[in-house]
Amino acid sequence: MPFEIKDLSLAPSGHQKIAWAAANMPVLGIIGAEFSRTKPLSGLRIAVSVHVEAKTAWLAKTLAMGGAEVSLTGCNPLSTQDDVAAALAEEGMAVYCIHGADNETYTRNLRQALSIKPHLVIDDGGDFAHLLHTSEKHLMADLIGGSEETTTGVKRLRILETQGKLLYPSIAVNDARCKHLFDNRYGTGQSVWTAIMSLTNLVVAGKTVVVNGFGMCGKGVSQRAAGLGARVVVTEIDPVKACEALMEGYDVMSMDEAAPAGDVFCTVTGCRDVITERHFSRMKNGAILCNAGHFDVEINLDQLRALSTSVEQARPGVKAYAQADGRHLNVLAEGRLVNLAGGDGHPAEIMDMSFALQALSVLYLAEHGRNLQPGVYHLPAAIDDRVAALLLEHKKRSIDVLTPEQAHYLANWDLSEA
Repeated sequence: MPFEIKDLSLAPSGHQKIAWAAANMPVLGIIGAEFSRTKPLSGLRIAVSVHVEAKTAWLAKTLAMGGAEVSLTGCNPLSTQDDVAAALAEEGMAVYCIHGADNETYTRNLRQALSIKPHLVIDDGGDFAHLLHTSEKHLMADLIGGSEETTTGVKRLRILETQGKLLYPSIAVNDARCKHLFDNRYGTGQSVWTAIMSLTNLVVAGKTVVVNGFGMCGKGVSQRAAGLGARVVVTEIDPVKACEALMEGYDVMSMDEAAPAGDVFCTVTGCRDVITERHFSRMKNGAILCNAGHFDVEINLDQLRALSTSVEQARPGVKAYAQADGRHLNVLAEGRLVNLAGGDGHPAEIMDMSFALQALSVLYLAEHGRNLQPGVYHLPAAIDDRVAALLLEHKKRSIDVLTPEQAHYLANWDLSEA
């Protein structure tokens, strides 16, 4: 089986990581056991572009348990864990990813993963979608559909849909309740601060943290910062979300106002140029900047480099940009996804729910995708409900069930009632 990885000898460490993730992802484990018995994906080729680390490795292995031929690549060069890639390659999976790959290598790896002419694709950020709509259209002959893991990727797909250019049906797994309510909020919220604290070895309590964006991920980052003792400032372009942040007890400012106040800045918007030259010039000495959005465009590092007299590696994962007035601004993880570049990413239990959704969305597309027109689709509610029910069952928790009378009451409006 072909692969392009850093070093196959790293496999033992990767196997250990995958085993730990699998032991803490019970819902995906239940689905994997079912897949092993029924082989519902037999004869299908699935190309996967995700952050290649232990939890996503377990997703790829689950798909293979279902009988699929799986081809795996990364969606961010800095999140690839070379030992995990080696473990999968050693087991015979087609894997194409290297930590820290340059853009040319990264794009080649994406093309290599797509070269199997997939029936189904799992995308995280939309890089597969970009290639399949441009240079790699010839690989779409057997494509049934795809699923998208993250907010940024769904936005890109919806733009194509609005323009009438989307070429295949895609399920917005990111928008499913068991994804954005848990992964985006609790997963991002925890993993961002785990990474920041690990990279900087600094305390969060007592600092002013500026969170740019108050979507589900921004809510989680803000909540965890406040829990760690920070004063939280939120910047937003949506007045309703800004009011929500205010009601949650956070301060709300424009980025121009927040620039001189913040000790730590975390962008999580999905938009470019959130922090730019005019903000850098007003920041405190020692301010820390990081990005938790999918692409490294939210902090304008080109402008920061142009303003700086020198750039030094202050510690692993931290670059200090010296300013002409003597200040230093510290950028974590080179402006890329800090929670994945600075640690192991989201907790395994959180990703268990997201990747259970992914496995079942692939199964849904395999069964129904040929009857769908190109477009962005919501994940069927029954899949969301099943994943949540499996988790509750594993945790030995139960919920109430409506009586027939209650169900009738909720579904009908009797005008004769007072």
